[in-house]
Amino acid sequence: MPGELTRGQFIATSVAGGAHTARAKPPAARRPKPAAGAARRHADVVVVGAGFAGLTAARAIRQAGRSVIVLEARDRVGGRVWNHDLGGGRVAERGGTFIGPTQDRVAALAKALGVNTFPTYDTGEDLYVADGTRLTYSDTGATGIAPPDPQILAELATVIGQLDKLAATIDVQEPWAHPQAAAWEALTLQTWLDQQIVMSARFQEVASLATRPIFGAEPRELSLLFTLFYLASSGDELNPGTFERNFSTRNGAQMSRFVGGSQLIALRVAQALGSGVVLGAPVRRISQTRSGVTVVSDRLTVSAKRAIVAVPPTLAGRIAYDPLLPFQRDQLTQRYGQGVLSKVAAVYDTPFWRTQGLTGQALSTTSPISATFDDSPPDGGIGVVFGFVGGDNARAYGIMSPAARRAAVLDQLAGFFGDEARSPSGFFETFWVGEEWTRGCPVGIPSNGTLLAYGQWLRQPVARIHWAGTETSTYWNGYMDGAVRSGERAAAEVLAAL
Repeated sequence: MPGELTRGQFIATSVAGGAHTARAKPPAARRPKPAAGAARRHADVVVVGAGFAGLTAARAIRQAGRSVIVLEARDRVGGRVWNHDLGGGRVAERGGTFIGPTQDRVAALAKALGVNTFPTYDTGEDLYVADGTRLTYSDTGATGIAPPDPQILAELATVIGQLDKLAATIDVQEPWAHPQAAAWEALTLQTWLDQQIVMSARFQEVASLATRPIFGAEPRELSLLFTLFYLASSGDELNPGTFERNFSTRNGAQMSRFVGGSQLIALRVAQALGSGVVLGAPVRRISQTRSGVTVVSDRLTVSAKRAIVAVPPTLAGRIAYDPLLPFQRDQLTQRYGQGVLSKVAAVYDTPFWRTQGLTGQALSTTSPISATFDDSPPDGGIGVVFGFVGGDNARAYGIMSPAARRAAVLDQLAGFFGDEARSPSGFFETFWVGEEWTRGCPVGIPSNGTLLAYGQWLRQPVARIHWAGTETSTYWNGYMDGAVRSGERAAAEVLAAL
């Protein structure tokens, strides 16, 4: 739109009266590090992190008539949401992409900002590839989202039914208070699966196929309690969360996309906040007194009445606090690592798979990609297909050379969509585990026992410090909607305290 700030044009004004543009940073070895606290500002509230959670909180605080400053470590806004410029006004997404039913808070924010949605391309047949088996099927067929693989259908029905049944008993406000919480924290998803059925080798592969894109993890790495909470959170007060809602495109979490890319939401919030958003400002220390907080970043020091830390728990744990946080909060952050997920994408002159009657959605038990989606612009003028590389696949993929990674992805895409997939006009990949200010994707994952022992500290304010971020959300935990919900909650806490 005319006058819209792009990611590369967004300017954050520094405290010293100058400004710096959000652009690619030079290598760390050549990049001078500003002296911490070199400049100072004051505000009612200081927010750490300019992802969806931090920006939502800051927007609500500003609308309530209070002053706010957002400190962001990166040279851009959006956090785990990041557009990729395809040229000609078209974009694809490197991070968070989709919106679906019951994700009402991010939908409301987008509407308020004039960001529209369009349907994820879902016309035709999906693909399923496993051990030489290649099936096409419709998600409107008898098996729904499940591929019609006779080797696993009965097992899938049993497992999904049981997971949904148990998830329905979870209180998303306090999953650790469930009568079975201790027993479920003693199990990983893998050990629970082993107890339910005698799983075939094929089903073992499909179980990982599901958890790699959703969590960036293997079933053995997921607490059963956290898994059930995550499924339960994919709903709202009136609609229980289910496995199907997490995994589905039609009427599920992948149903729609944002025109202009999902980062456009963050860009418009940041534009409205203006000089209240300061980029390139990693926060190093937060000090509290009875009267206020002092937040020290590489670019400036902010004095405020309250602080909202809106970054993943593992990053919040890397900030120095004075006085020290309660040991329970510190122990929580030590046990809340990020998922291991990369996103790879190939760009083509046209979305040629559509002429084959395919949606661009594929599930595969082979490496490196577990799931693909059509990420083409709304006009379909060029074709983009992206794939999730998660868990063990991401760990193996990450140690390959760039050329080997590209070849492996294009070989797999050719197996899905034909030889035309071997000749993209563009190719890009995003290693979220290697992003300094993210450390992994798509969500923080607590180790076994963490929710039971320390879960109540996820949202518990510590004096004048409040916590936000999608990991703190009760609904749509791990999604953009969860981030927005958490920002709204934290802002309400702070405004009530002020």
